[in-house]
Amino acid sequence: MTKDEIIVKIAKEAKLSKKAAGTAFGAFIGAITAALKKNDRVPIVGFGTFAVRKVKARTGRNPKTGKTIQISARKRPVFKAGKSLKDAVN
Repeated sequence: MTKDEIIVKIAKEAKLSKKAAGTAFGAFIGAITAALKKNDRVPIVGFGTFAVRKVKARTGRNPKTGKTIQISARKRPVFKAGKSLKDAVN
């Protein structure tokens, strides 16, 4: 499902215009992104939790040349599905 398909679905379900649904969806994504930038968790009851995890620096290998490279530490966004979502899928 693409972003446009999600917006159309939101517009239809909430009886909104596509423009209003697109704005609402953009605000939702923006709010989650802003919270993750501040290292906050974003739990959505019945759906799941968005969070940030720290990944340690490590040594990797360039697959093209075979040369070893150092991969720096970084933060990675993660999503953990909630029980309701897992049950709905299975």
